[in-house]
Amino acid sequence: MRDGCFASLSTARPTEPDRENVSRVGRAVPQRRSHSRDTNALPCQKDKVQRVSVTLAAVVALWVLTPVAVFGQAAAAARNAANTIANGTWIPPRTLDGQPDLQGVWLNRSATPLERPRALEGRAFLTDEEVNELRRRADRLFGGNAVNDFAGGDNVFLAALTNPERYIPPNGRSTGGADEMIEREFENRTSLISDPPDGRIPPMTAEGRERSARTPPLAAGPGQRPPAGPEDFSNAMRCITYGVPRLGLNNVNSAGPLGYYQILQTPGYVVLMLEAIHEARIIPLGDRPHLPRSIRQWTGDSRGRWEGNTLVVDTTNFSPRSTFMGSAENLHLIERLTRVAPDTINYEITISDPTTWTKPWTAVIRLKQSHERIYEYACHEGNYMMDSMLAGARAEERAEHAARKEPK
Repeated sequence: MRDGCFASLSTARPTEPDRENVSRVGRAVPQRRSHSRDTNALPCQKDKVQRVSVTLAAVVALWVLTPVAVFGQAAAAARNAANTIANGTWIPPRTLDGQPDLQGVWLNRSATPLERPRALEGRAFLTDEEVNELRRRADRLFGGNAVNDFAGGDNVFLAALTNPERYIPPNGRSTGGADEMIEREFENRTSLISDPPDGRIPPMTAEGRERSARTPPLAAGPGQRPPAGPEDFSNAMRCITYGVPRLGLNNVNSAGPLGYYQILQTPGYVVLMLEAIHEARIIPLGDRPHLPRSIRQWTGDSRGRWEGNTLVVDTTNFSPRSTFMGSAENLHLIERLTRVAPDTINYEITISDPTTWTKPWTAVIRLKQSHERIYEYACHEGNYMMDSMLAGARAEERAEHAARKEPK
């Protein structure tokens, strides 16, 4: 018996079945760096001169000075992958120092929502037929000559699920159109969250709810008080950080044009470069201890180790001013990256903070290999958006003050 959510779906078999049970929507635009941000307008400007730490500069210098070795290694890995697939098994390629090779540019373009929609309660997976129907709906809304607004984050899946005649962003506004969207993929999973089994984020504690209420919203919206200063904006709006992990409900921290990663490996280190806001997580490998608890960082303090073919990253020491869905300095992450195919990394993230949620929870992202390059994502020096919003708030205050002084 069909779930009520899919009562109106066609029962006809798709004319072109997807052999991998993965459907795609959207289109690749010639210049994908438009970075529309739908309901969460965030600054994205060009030509930033970025100052980096000596450590980061050294790693990046190594990155720049050894492209031939890296690309030659990638080519050898591709040949190895082709051979093992032909033999019916796949063995991850190795770096020159013998570690599993995760290097390259990777993209989170999944359409699967973070949490399982209420309409799909109790259903961890969709049938292939339902996946193809969602793809057809999404293609009507966002593909080809569609004139709808940009849909970021979970909104692509939710729009396909509800199947409106026309897509309207949840808060009624967008910073771009469907022609600026990148390719998104549908699959059988109904949530990225794998634990708890209901596919939902566990309830927040009372302390977590209070902290979340004090956290500045990701972007200004109707009904919010005018910002008094930059401190009233989120870290993302201020171009400080988009946060770790890149997991959430919105375009800024989930799948879409801001979901590009680059991974670099050297003996003793792994670098996770996040294109959006050009954040580089430099992760030491081995058994060295975390920083003292008194030293806190925006993106935490990460330590990595190998467990077979899986890179395990343990991150603690977040700043009290870090924000991840209501969590801050008590956030603890265990990330597991496993290359399961030439073009796929399973990226499992376990999140715990007993001061924010009643129990830990886990989500799994499937990063897909991309042959595009990582580009500069300059932000702060050209953050005209925040300047304009502050100027607008002051103009509103002057207008209200003048109105109060007018005789009645």
